[in-house]
Amino acid sequence: MSIIKRLILFLLVVVVIPSCCISDCDEPDEYNTTPYALEIPSTLPPMDIPADNPLTMEGVELGRMLFYDPILSGDGTQSCASCHQQAIGFTDSSRFSTGIDGVQRDRNSMVAFNLAWSPTLFWDGRAGSLEEQALEPVVDPIEMHTTWLNVAERLNVHSEYPELFKKALDIDEIDSTHVVKAIAQFERVLISGNSKWDKWSRGEGMFTEQELRGWDLFNVDRTNFSAGADCFHCHGAPHFTDFTFHNNGLDGDDDFSDLGVYEVTESDLDRAKFKTPTLRNIEVTAPYMHDGRFASLEEVVEHYNSGGHMSSTVDPLMKNIGDGLLLSPEDKQALIAFLRTLTDEEFLNDSQFSNPFE
Repeated sequence: MSIIKRLILFLLVVVVIPSCCISDCDEPDEYNTTPYALEIPSTLPPMDIPADNPLTMEGVELGRMLFYDPILSGDGTQSCASCHQQAIGFTDSSRFSTGIDGVQRDRNSMVAFNLAWSPTLFWDGRAGSLEEQALEPVVDPIEMHTTWLNVAERLNVHSEYPELFKKALDIDEIDSTHVVKAIAQFERVLISGNSKWDKWSRGEGMFTEQELRGWDLFNVDRTNFSAGADCFHCHGAPHFTDFTFHNNGLDGDDDFSDLGVYEVTESDLDRAKFKTPTLRNIEVTAPYMHDGRFASLEEVVEHYNSGGHMSSTVDPLMKNIGDGLLLSPEDKQALIAFLRTLTDEEFLNDSQFSNPFE
């Protein structure tokens, strides 16, 4: 073949191949995801979202389905939502949640909203991300009591889930990593930030005199010269938790039935310390404390008002042990009135977070 003919052939290839590539590349990708338009109330700070698990419409909706689907449990009877019910702040109204085998845990279920801001999860902080946290309940022998292998097998032969996972995460074989990513996406959008307190903070409403008195008590130390409830150190706005761990004087040294963070760190300094729960939606999330020992807000306030119990690890912030807060009956009721302003009815009834199978 002559040099001229070879040159002509080469030019034809250069022209034809790109034209074919252009037509192929212009084909729409069936599995392109849609970014989730996350709306964060102005009273809450920005949220950090993991680069390897961005929020998408497809991922959040898949996570919502998995959150409510009992397919994740050993006998197909329980879902995440069994112990995290929307109407009561994504927690359980029982003191201790019961697993599929009728066995109870020894801790109360924590709420499952506004968790995207929390650096650790569980009462003892043993999980460092929502993805890590979501791994545990499925294999826990007291909770869902199955294996991730069994869950993956069910999902991979399901009539809908393989296609939903493909659309959300562009994967062909479902495993635990993909399941917890989807659940974590849904949990990140469970944001409560439109309570009466939020609206009042934005200048959109008014507090009653009693609620204002409660807010003042919440943010004032008790001294010899002033009455204060001293709540803000551990439950400061806007999250109404400090996301750290405290021994709040529930028991004395000899009465520790649960060692809390100590079971993770094995440090004697952490004995009977537990994560500070948020006070948002506290009105509907009874019972209270890590072991659900208090059935009402009145009991909770009375615990602090009486001063609590001294122990080797009790938090220095519990500085009124032995004396208590000495709040009057009127002030105790004012404090409770303020706590009720943290209820976010819009969030508790938002249909986009409800059971998609109903």
